[in-house]
Amino acid sequence: MLETGTTAPDFTLPDQNGKNHSLKEYRGKKVILYFYPKDNTPGCTKQACGYSALLPQIEEKGAIVLGVSKDSVVSHKRFEEKQNLSITILSDPERKVIEAYDVWKEKKNYGKVSMGVVRTTYLIDENGIIIMANDKVKAADDSEKLLEILSQ
Repeated sequence: MLETGTTAPDFTLPDQNGKNHSLKEYRGKKVILYFYPKDNTPGCTKQACGYSALLPQIEEKGAIVLGVSKDSVVSHKRFEEKQNLSITILSDPERKVIEAYDVWKEKKNYGKVSMGVVRTTYLIDENGIIIMANDKVKAADDSEKLLEILSQ
């Protein structure tokens, strides 16, 4: 996980519609950048739906939401349509951004060790500086927690 106070690595990735987004284009706004393991899984669905539900309030606070996983653009589009998502989800199948943000880690599941995305949320300020980093994310509560932080 990257440290707070450091400059967030810039990136350009396609969203669920194939449109490219770069971190630079969001200068002047706060960015909630969250990394999640897989589309259409229970925790990831709760997290994405939570952010979609609170998006108007988050935008009122001058922030945007970008979700990132290694799933394909096509998978993201299906996820968006199935769950009626209103947030932007970015595809990073080569894991360049996932690795730049240090969220590709060894994970243990039922005693089996494998590499994967550790659910992590970053809050990046208007100047591109990481002001919050959390790798102990509870998927169902993440959006509410971030809205609370933005409201302070």
